[in-house]
Amino acid sequence: MDVLWDVVQGTSNGVTVREVADALDGRELAYTTVMTVLDRLAGKGMVQREREGRAWRYRPAASREAHIAQLMLDALDLGGSRDAALVRFAHSVTGTEAEVLRAALGSEAGLTGPDSAGAELTDRVDGPPSRRPADEAAER
Repeated sequence: MDVLWDVVQGTSNGVTVREVADALDGRELAYTTVMTVLDRLAGKGMVQREREGRAWRYRPAASREAHIAQLMLDALDLGGSRDAALVRFAHSVTGTEAEVLRAALGSEAGLTGPDSAGAELTDRVDGPPSRRPADEAAER
């Protein structure tokens, strides 16, 4: 996924298996191994692929940041108290990271003014927040 996020970021049409294998220079991976991994990632919905002649072009289904955010949400669902986990997390971040969280929460609440860094925050985060299946089920 790192190769796709790093290489495809500037390329809108994705990369081929050969291009991914070449980007993994220094690792002893067979072409078919890279092809199998990309095929499985496509099956899991982590990458999108599009046919180009006899080959496929792959690109990430979500940005690195969106993927990490989803992992964090999934970790909160592992059990125990979500509130306690969030409080412990909040106490573990640096001052700068806490400022980013405050700005995000202020933006979410619709706050404006000096405490709201909406434009700066938008520049730091790719795309809209991901929707969780539980949120969609609650809306139905």
